[in-house]
Parts: sequence; structure tokens; C-alpha cells
Amino acid sequence: MDSKLAVNALGALAQETRLAVFRLLVEAGPKGRAAGEIGERLAIPANTLSFHLKTLTQAGLLEGRQEGRFIFYAANYVAMDELIAFLTDNCCNGGSCLPKTAAASTTELRRQGANNQTTQGAMPMPSRSYNVLFLCTGNSARSIMAEAILNQLGGDRFSAFSAGSHPGGQVNPLALDQLRRAKLPTEGLRSKSWDEFATDEAPRLDFVFTVCDNAAGEVCPVWPGQPMTAHWGVADPAALEGSDEQKRRAFSQAFAQLNRRISLFVSLPLAKLDAMALKGELDGIGRLSESGQ
Repeated sequence: MDSKLAVNALGALAQETRLAVFRLLVEAGPKGRAAGEIGERLAIPANTLSFHLKTLTQAGLLEGRQEGRFIFYAANYVAMDELIAFLTDNCCNGGSCLPKTAAASTTELRRQGANNQTTQGAMPMPSRSYNVLFLCTGNSARSIMAEAILNQLGGDRFSAFSAGSHPGGQVNPLALDQLRRAKLPTEGLRSKSWDEFATDEAPRLDFVFTVCDNAAGEVCPVWPGQPMTAHWGVADPAALEGSDEQKRRAFSQAFAQLNRRISLFVSLPLAKLDAMALKGELDGIGRLSESGQ
């Protein structure tokens, strides 16, 4: 995000009503809310609300869609991530504070939203530790960073691993540099084949997420079997050609995207969601910023 877009976004939020609308829609999640419901919840007249929704949409902070006779608005999480990344780009040596702030805010959001979840008839998942595998083609950058992030944010509830369908055999030094700048451990991280997780001795996997970028024409691996799967595509920062600073920025942006998604994932009420609802949540997390950088 450049400074002009950041100024436009901050200007749109620098008004009490618009800020309340945006916060309400951030809480609502990817599905958003109908315009009428937003007006009722915040007691805003229709003509006034229309003006504020238009301002937020033009600033790139909201996305609208037509469903029958109703217009729904949802927060643009891509723009929100990019704005946060722009504001904190030079903070804490390039991102050390980002995992903590993102995890805290999204956990609280999910905690509040979980109280309104409908779980009647659900087959709850047991409260236990979950094994998660992140897959990409080379297992040198994105999946490696995702492994480190989840092991940091997931605590005792999650054990994260990563692998590649055609591993390069070496972790990208810029990925390790980004993790160190975020003050995440890098010991033990290595580029490896997904074949390691297809043996009888391998940990039983509960979730498998692909993080390669379909939009860029990459061939993403497909994991067979029973784990819950989802595609969380992220543009490959290692593919960027440019200066060292541009490359570092690409890795920082990929890290921020993964951090956002993983923060949402660890705050899901897994024990309260049936398989269909959980799959919807996971796919929704993948769509939040699939077009972002």
C-alpha cells in the first residue's frame, strides 16, 4: 500500500460513524451484513448510512455485493492488512510486534463471535492438540514461515509442520531473515518432501493447508486422505525480481498475510464446529486476502 492509499483509508476512518460501521463489519466476518441491518444496529438513517458506506467503499475498506433485493457489505481484510502493514512497516525491526497484536485482536473477535455461533446438531471436535501441515511446491519460504508462525501462535494446541511436493532442499535465507526480524525461532526449519508425512511413523494430520498461489499459475500439491484441507494461496515472495529491499518487503508482506490467516485459525472454536461449518471457516480464511500481496 502506498502513502496515498493509506491517507485515503485513514481519512475515511477518521469519522465516528464510519469507524463504527467498519468495526461492526470487521466483527461480522467475511459474510458481512446487509445495509439495512447495519443501519438498524447503529441507528443510522438510510440516506446518511449510504453516504458513509460509499465513502468507505471508495477508500477500499469495504466490499459490497448484491444478494436478491439486498446489498451486503463486508470489511476488506486485504486492505486492512495492508494498512496495518504500512503503519507498522518500520516497527520492531520489521514485524516482531505483529504476531502479538494480530493474535490478540483476532482472538478477542472470535471469542465474541463464538457466543453467537449456532452449533445445534454439531459433532464437536475433541479438545486436544492438532497437527497441521503447510504445503507448497518448494517448501523454502511461505510454508516454512507458516510453520514457524503457527508453532509460535498455537501454543500447546497445535503442532505445525511444512513440506513441498518438489522441495528445493534449502530454506530461503530471506524467509529466515524475516522470521528472525519477527523474533520467531528458526531452529530445525528445513526444506523437505511431503513423502515424510505419508509414512506410518508420521504424525496423524488434522489439517493440511496449501499456500502456493494458484493465481500465479503455480501447480499446488493435492493432499489425499482424511485431514481437513483448505487453500490459502500467497504470492511467492521468492519469485520477485528487484532490489534487496523490494525482496525483503515481499517477504514481509507474505509473512503478514500468513500471520493474519493463522491468527484467525488458532482463534476458531474448533470443538464447537461441525465438519461443514469448519470447512466453511477455513475456506473463508483463505479468501480473505487471496488477491492481496
